[in-house]
Amino acid sequence: MAANIQNVTDRDFKTEVLEASKTQPVLVDFWAEWCRPCHMIAPAVEAIANQFQGRLKVVKLNVDENNQSAGEYNIRGIPTLLLFKNGQVADQLVGAVPKEQIERLVTRHLG
Repeated sequence: MAANIQNVTDRDFKTEVLEASKTQPVLVDFWAEWCRPCHMIAPAVEAIANQFQGRLKVVKLNVDENNQSAGEYNIRGIPTLLLFKNGQVADQLVGAVPKEQIERLVTRHLG
């Protein structure tokens, strides 16, 4: 995992995602170890984290280990990417989407 992507848990989700999204957008990658599409999208998520470093916070949340946060945001399929701004979900992508699609989503919210 890239150095500028951190893992979050149910315990620190409020601080690391909701509170942090009040100062800059936060992209959350909901994933699981057994999920093949999650592993397929990981390099694209890492590339986005590097590309927008300093302007976008990127975190990963393992849904098997942190089902409270996943349930709270109705994560039904993984990988799911949620973009948070001002403590709220601003956008989402579901499935192993190409890097360009993630890039478009992020760019829309960076202004």
